[in-house]
Formats: sequence, C-alpha cells, structure tokens
Amino acid sequence: MISSDTFIRTVICGFIATFFMTIISFLQGGIGLPVIDVGHILKESFNYVHGTPVYSIFWGNLAYNIVGILLALIWVVFFQERIPGNWLIQGLIYGIIISFAAGLVISPLAMQSAGETVGIFYSETWIPGRILLAGFIMHLGYGIVLMFCLKYAGVRGLSTAE
Repeated sequence: MISSDTFIRTVICGFIATFFMTIISFLQGGIGLPVIDVGHILKESFNYVHGTPVYSIFWGNLAYNIVGILLALIWVVFFQERIPGNWLIQGLIYGIIISFAAGLVISPLAMQSAGETVGIFYSETWIPGRILLAGFIMHLGYGIVLMFCLKYAGVRGLSTAE
C-alpha cells in the first residue's frame, strides 16, 4: 500500500515532470520540430465526440496533467522497484517506455477518437519522423525530470512506504 506522504510527493513530482514536458514541447518549435500541444489535442478530441465545442482548453490541460500524474503513480507502484539503475538511467528507460506506448497505442487511439488518423508511430502523417522525434524528446524529458524529482522528494517506491 502506498502511504499518503508518498502519494502526495509523487503527485507533485508528476505535475512538475508534466509541466517540464510541456515546456520542452513548445521549445522544440524553435529547432524545427513540431509543437505537440497535448492539452489542445485532448480538448479537440473531447469536443469532436459532442459535435460542438463543449470543452475549453482548461479541460484538455487538466486531463493532460492528470495523465502525467497517473504516469508518475504508475512508476512508483509498478516500476520503481523493478527497473534497475540510478535515477538518470531509470528516467531514460521510463521515457522510452512511455514514448513507445504513446506512438504505438495512445496517440493512434486518441487521434482516432478525434476523427483523425495518425497511424502507428505517426506513419500516416506528413512528417512521421519529426513527430516521433519530438514525442521521444518530450517523454525522455518527462522521465528524467520525474526521476530527479522523486529522488529529491525521497520517494523510494512501495517497499519503503508506510
């Protein structure tokens, strides 16, 4: 069972890592990579289902941040004690896992629900390599910042939780 202290620290770390990933996304536009505004994509997906603009960008960004926090909780509950290495290696590994899952399953399904198609690993877009690279960099940043924050916050997984 996860302690309330570990839970709160993990939620804060997940929020910080998600914010950092968002900043990476917007800065990537300066080096020619696509800006991937996940909050906007989610808002458009939500509104497509209704046929009218029911949801604002607030709801898309809220969902995006909740997913980032859930990914942090998933790390602490399921992976932290199972994946070896220091915080940097673990961050790189988790970033790769998230990026792989996003390109293979999450993004294709999310875009399909919005009435668009991107294909597996963005293969049905006009710049699949650049989108794949941009997502990969974002997720590596998320993983590294998450592990750094968890280390700084003293979150050591469930084995030390009370």
